[in-house]
Amino acid sequence: MSRTAAALSRATGRGDGSVIGGRLGMMIDPDLLARLADGREIALVSGTNGKTTTTRFTAAAVGVLGDVATNSFGANMPTGHTSALARAGDTRYAVLEVDEHYLPQVIKATLPKVVALLNLSRDQLDRAKEVAMMAQLWRDALDAYPAVHVVANADDPMVVYAVGDHPPARITWFSAGQRWQDDSHVCPACGGHIERWSDGGWFCGNGDLRRPEPQWRLADGKVVDADGVAHEVPLQLPGTVNLGNAATALAVAARFGVRTADGIPRLATVASVAGRYAQVDRDGRLIRLLLAKNPASWLEAFDMADDAPTLLSINARDPDGLDTSWLYDVDFSPLRGRQVLVTGDRAMDLAVRLEINEVPFSHVRTFGDAVAAVPPGRLEVIANYTAFQDIRAELDRVV
Repeated sequence: MSRTAAALSRATGRGDGSVIGGRLGMMIDPDLLARLADGREIALVSGTNGKTTTTRFTAAAVGVLGDVATNSFGANMPTGHTSALARAGDTRYAVLEVDEHYLPQVIKATLPKVVALLNLSRDQLDRAKEVAMMAQLWRDALDAYPAVHVVANADDPMVVYAVGDHPPARITWFSAGQRWQDDSHVCPACGGHIERWSDGGWFCGNGDLRRPEPQWRLADGKVVDADGVAHEVPLQLPGTVNLGNAATALAVAARFGVRTADGIPRLATVASVAGRYAQVDRDGRLIRLLLAKNPASWLEAFDMADDAPTLLSINARDPDGLDTSWLYDVDFSPLRGRQVLVTGDRAMDLAVRLEINEVPFSHVRTFGDAVAAVPPGRLEVIANYTAFQDIRAELDRVV
């Protein structure tokens, strides 16, 4: 029944079917996710930013071993996990993206082999937990499952706190840098100030927490594995942040027995993730789509975008979060000197923020107007959740 519902959802254009099938299945059998997970080797990937891309990379790398069940469309709550596992059939392996709030529930249901913890920062301020509360939620969940292997970001104090007293033999630390640090100035263990070194190291001034030594890291544009071997990792996806996502994926895949040299070519095949980073030629403009949903991800989007005309689109519908005050935590000054256009339901909120940052801009009513307003060549598009989907729809979902 769940597969039929998913197929009908796709056929009627109401969605990609990645949620409705799981929702119906779990109504009939509340333990369906646990039943579908039984007997599989599963990796869970969670964090505020980068989890969809890291999940896609990890599934590609683990694919060296055979077919992999995954929620590639980003349906990252238990209904989406249930649908993904049901749709995949009897695969031995699964890599699932998990919403931060649902991680404890999904760990309990799936008993994963590996849990990857990427980062924690502010997101959807009107309904998301405060960052330290989320770190405590993760910590409590991991305390109950000491046999799970954790692949965790050594650069984020919130993640290090969440790992807590997990058995050291069951932890792999990675370092991919942490450009956004505004949510980790205060130690979640004691409230002391987090001191930082120029090389990326950090420690709590009161001595309650400090950066662990990473086994996996980035160095000179390469991924250095747990054996100290540096690997060139050619990617189609832009930015240092995606090299970090790739390093995390390779570290997770290594726990499944995947050799790094075998996993790397698989990562190079990933050109788009649920439409993100996709490039579309429209009327002589090469349009690239970047998703940015909170201050940390906007910072990374500016790093990935070329110095070219740029369209910014902001909505504040339910999936986006209704509070746009986070715009004032984003430094838009990197956009100075290029043609900037704004659109979306909350374009005027964005316009005020750009005025404060002294970034000239033009307002356009539609995506089509934006395309017409820029010269032939590259057009970068940075948008939050529903604004991103609106633009994908205008591009006829070719991405």
